[in-house]
Amino acid sequence: MDVVVIETPQLGDRSYLVHDGTVAVVIDPQRDIDRVEKAAREAGVRITHVAETHLHNDYVTGGLVLAEKHGAAYLVNAADEVSFVRVPVTDGQVLHVGRLRVSVVATPGHTHTHLSYVVRDDTHDGGPEAVFSGGSLLYGSVGRTDLVSPHDTAKLAHDQYSSVRRLVDSAHPDAALYPTHGFGSFCSIGPASHQESSTIGEQAESNHALTDSNEDHFVAQLLENITAYPAYYAHMSPLNAAGVGPADLDVPDSVDPEELDRRLTAGEWVVDLRHRVAFADSHLHGSVSFEYGKGDNFTSYLGWVIPWNQPLTLLGPHGEVHKAIRDLARIGIDNPDAAVGPQPGEWAPESPRASYPHGDWTALLKGREPEDMVLDVRRPGEFKTSHIKGALNVPVYELLARISELPDDRIWVHCATGYRASVAASLLDRAGRDVVLINARFKDAAGAGIETT
Repeated sequence: MDVVVIETPQLGDRSYLVHDGTVAVVIDPQRDIDRVEKAAREAGVRITHVAETHLHNDYVTGGLVLAEKHGAAYLVNAADEVSFVRVPVTDGQVLHVGRLRVSVVATPGHTHTHLSYVVRDDTHDGGPEAVFSGGSLLYGSVGRTDLVSPHDTAKLAHDQYSSVRRLVDSAHPDAALYPTHGFGSFCSIGPASHQESSTIGEQAESNHALTDSNEDHFVAQLLENITAYPAYYAHMSPLNAAGVGPADLDVPDSVDPEELDRRLTAGEWVVDLRHRVAFADSHLHGSVSFEYGKGDNFTSYLGWVIPWNQPLTLLGPHGEVHKAIRDLARIGIDNPDAAVGPQPGEWAPESPRASYPHGDWTALLKGREPEDMVLDVRRPGEFKTSHIKGALNVPVYELLARISELPDDRIWVHCATGYRASVAASLLDRAGRDVVLINARFKDAAGAGIETT
């Protein structure tokens, strides 16, 4: 048995190609299936099965399209209500993929109908084994339980506690563990570790979901650690249940300058992918900044901040626009328009420009007036841990709805690294507010002389 890992760091997820050298099962594929197909070609194997651990809440699956394209069996829980033809699978069922033996294990918790798969190479007595746990058992923690319904959150947390124990009992301690979530995904919760690999035995000794002998204590801790998740999550499970077609990953022809100017004037969402400082120095009036290529923030925060199902135009160099289109397709944002080029003058030469100042903590220390506001757009948990004395906390994903609450005075906006602050600064600028971007790390604030608490 060989396991090929397909990483999607932009969403904190992994997909897997599991094969015996001839045929393969793909587990939890992302929407852009060309990466899986490339892995299969390189391994010289044929995809005969595609399996879902659950109806995903953080991305649009490529499972249906991949299965149909390759004539593969599409394995989805029989209890899931879906609008497409699938091979329904249930707890305890065993399937054979070449010489691989695939056992289905019900592991409710992340969702009511969540499944895990224990895969064993049948040509070897007793192993090797691999466990594909989706959003059940993660490295160091478990998948969050509040994505189905607020009324079900506690019940699913109890289910999660029982499920991970059942899963551990279903596999050998030496079995490799391959979760889908837990690599930065908002689908994980609790003290997830940053390790790259693990086994069932290692997790049994270190994962708090398995070491905490008090179920009520575990559930209480899990519920206490629940934080906000991206707004687009609400649309993912329904899309996956309905069945989504193939993604169009091509860069469209550039919109002409007159049309782009009309969209800006009309208040449509026009997203500039350039570096945050370049945007602050000069941008098309009415556009917003979502810097591409700075860490893995782009997809989640754009899908979180910009209202769902709104016309979207991307501005930037061809390569970055191309990658952004792929990223957005993974969360169901299809076919955005684009204007390709490195500078605003190439997108709409006659459209008005805008700019706003930016600086580090020293700029705040020297330039802040008594009436100025410091706006912290980090998440509430970050703010609670430490913040600038007197700062107001409005998470970036709430800012659009709360701009009217802010005073008319100058606003100095910051976050942990500058990325979220740059998004917030552009939203404030778009709304006509007087804003300064603090392009600096929060952990450096105290050392620069800023009073924190």
